[in-house]
Amino acid sequence: MNINGAVIVITGAARGLGRAMALDLAGRGARLALLDVTPGPLKAAATDCEALGARVTTHVVDVSDETAVITAFGQVTDAHDGIDALVNNAGILRDGLLVKARDGTVTDRMSLADWQAVIDVNLTGVFLCGREAATRMIETGRRGCIINLSSIARAGNFGQTNYAAAKAGVAAMTVTWARELARHGIRCMAIAPGFIETDMTASMKPEALDRMVTQVPAGRAGHPAEVALAVAQVLENEYLNGRVIEIDGGLRV
Repeated sequence: MNINGAVIVITGAARGLGRAMALDLAGRGARLALLDVTPGPLKAAATDCEALGARVTTHVVDVSDETAVITAFGQVTDAHDGIDALVNNAGILRDGLLVKARDGTVTDRMSLADWQAVIDVNLTGVFLCGREAATRMIETGRRGCIINLSSIARAGNFGQTNYAAAKAGVAAMTVTWARELARHGIRCMAIAPGFIETDMTASMKPEALDRMVTQVPAGRAGHPAEVALAVAQVLENEYLNGRVIEIDGGLRV
């Protein structure tokens, strides 16, 4: 895919990895549709992308809301005359142990609300946005690409029952979609980041941050720009399909 002039939808685009992807793709000449639930930061991200010369539309949407997603993708298609690519990046964390206990006494458990919130955004949201993007690509006859953000946590991670389950599901959907959508000229890939510098990691206690870094063979956390670079490479290489690319500095070996 030629990124220059391509219409690319990014969910969770207001901050962190989504914003880094938007800026990188704006610099490469993409036309962008940025989706997020936070209007102020979303507008700020769009302004920064426009400063790089990109044509940008913003859409405030909760990706777990089916009606809102269908409406948003309709707006994107109308505004840009189609969709060439989707980056399914929106996600949340609600970390906690399945069961917390001390001396045989259970003191806390992961709530159903925390389980469901993460599944709704990180898994159902990916499904809804992927389904809409594929529908629009097929109806307009445009060959396209869907990139889903998974995580190395998909293999299981302490304190992340909900998040790990969702990211494993995202990886499985990626392979399924690659097989189903190939006949329509649509590729599907997943990117699984490891420990990346974001607002979330910046809020960690220094000792916890240091402990995480020591586990990374590369000796540092990854940069959002490095994940954004991988997104661009996946879009440009049309023989990449149905795989999960890990960007983790060797953390998962």
